[in-house]
Amino acid sequence: MTDRPPRWAVFGTLLAATFFIGFVIVYVPFVLTGWRVARALPGGAAVRGLGAALVALSLPVLGDFLVRFVREGHGTPVPLAPPQRLVTGGVFAWVRNPGYLAAEAALVGQGLLFGNPPLLGYATGMALAFHLFVVAFEEPALRRTFGAAYADYCRRVPRWLPRRPRPSR
Repeated sequence: MTDRPPRWAVFGTLLAATFFIGFVIVYVPFVLTGWRVARALPGGAAVRGLGAALVALSLPVLGDFLVRFVREGHGTPVPLAPPQRLVTGGVFAWVRNPGYLAAEAALVGQGLLFGNPPLLGYATGMALAFHLFVVAFEEPALRRTFGAAYADYCRRVPRWLPRRPRPSR
């Protein structure tokens, strides 16, 4: 018997990722910036380089996050079809919310790359929305679903600031 994830998890994750990435990380920043680079930017090339690096670094994190929800969790990142297993491997060993963190990196990165204050404001608003959603909805749901295993995971892995993985007890 194989431990293959359900097909609905693959389809649901692809659909959710397309919507979330397409709308939150691509469409809204495009509307705000037109993907035009501001002429004058304090810090100039260094700030743009940092922005480009944040966008580039967010991509593999998003990829690992999505694959792990399907393969390890047998579910999707969508609250209507959550993972059936607690996901703690890969990027989840470094930080509990790698998808939101990667989205923030991509948004801030674009704001810096294009020198666009409204996009940085949008990134700030999204950071607040992500935090409130995690604290008010996701974490209580995970505590109810996974109990002691989730409590142990929370003790070992930070919510927002990545750190080197600690062994479980």
